[in-house]
Amino acid sequence: MPEPTKAAATHAGKHNKHIEPCRPKWKGTMTDRERFNNQMHYKPVDRCFNMEFGYWEENFREWDIFVDNGITGNAEADIFFNFDKIHVAGGHNWMNPPFEQRVVRETETTQIIINGDGLTAEIPKDKHDTIPHYISATIVTPEDWKRCKAERFRIDDDTRVPPPEEVLKRHPNDRDYPLGINCGSMIGKIRDMLTFEGLAYACYDYPEMVEDMVETCCLIVERSLDILLPHIQFDYASGWEDICFKNGPIVSTSFFRDVVGPRYRRIGDKLRSHGIKLWYIDCDGDVRPIMKYFLDNGVNCLFPFEVNGCAHPGTLLDEFGKDLRIMGGVDKIQLGFGKDAIDAYMKSLVRLVERGGFIPFCDHRCPPNVKTEDYLYYLDLKERMFGM
Repeated sequence: MPEPTKAAATHAGKHNKHIEPCRPKWKGTMTDRERFNNQMHYKPVDRCFNMEFGYWEENFREWDIFVDNGITGNAEADIFFNFDKIHVAGGHNWMNPPFEQRVVRETETTQIIINGDGLTAEIPKDKHDTIPHYISATIVTPEDWKRCKAERFRIDDDTRVPPPEEVLKRHPNDRDYPLGINCGSMIGKIRDMLTFEGLAYACYDYPEMVEDMVETCCLIVERSLDILLPHIQFDYASGWEDICFKNGPIVSTSFFRDVVGPRYRRIGDKLRSHGIKLWYIDCDGDVRPIMKYFLDNGVNCLFPFEVNGCAHPGTLLDEFGKDLRIMGGVDKIQLGFGKDAIDAYMKSLVRLVERGGFIPFCDHRCPPNVKTEDYLYYLDLKERMFGM
């Protein structure tokens, strides 16, 4: 799933209609902002922070509770279920402008498109959620990158970063909810642009080109931080990579250590100099081979921590102690197996919530095979276990 969509998992979407919550907000004695900061920094809380990561597009067409109440997207669903409030803001940290998306040709069931990253891709006509089949990339050689960099990766592009006063109008410093700053992607979006196979070849055929791509991404984020951090009191930082799958990272650990790690460190230094001590990276798959390089360079939280692609969240929290936090980690496979499986899995999370530094929610978008009644059971159970 592309980075901007994932970043929007934090109530960032806009909506223009009134939404009546279907359930009361969990009781509490702290603001959402106080609760989030205390929980993620191992301080006392009134109860667990209550959030979810969202749902597949099919859920909004297939779950009666969404259809009957006119809920059409994740931002609306967050309000509908009355979750605690959390936002993210920041600059546009990827190519600007993107490639113009257009349909190249069609079959009976699919479309061949050029997407915003310049990839030729095959997607289903019915638009159901799936990873596209990527056919070819526009950016392959250093000459391709040189041209694209000049056109779409200008570091001094003033349209990239919103003026601080505009952000403060939406998210004042005296707000009662946590606000994160978007720190983009150092290598995951480059993978999107080159494709998995293209990046694998480029790391060996054109290593200077790939490192220049990483450096450019870092410089764009650094400029955004320099503009916004002096004026806005952010509570955390967020980023996106999706650079791992079930067998580990899709780049070598030495590349990640030597090329990506130092750029994380530069960003992390800026964050800490402005009091931001929590930085999560949204990276699916088995992150364990590169976990040390995340922690060494300032990333100290994983999100949404897919269990089946890695491990039970307790495995990593036990290994790395309080240096690591996790947001997510509720196995969506167990949600699909029904109430008994949900009960058993949620019991395994009790000690993690009690230790702090862990906020449980579905470990990716909740899929449509989860029955509505089982999902509502899960929400009720989570409140009984981790609410006041």
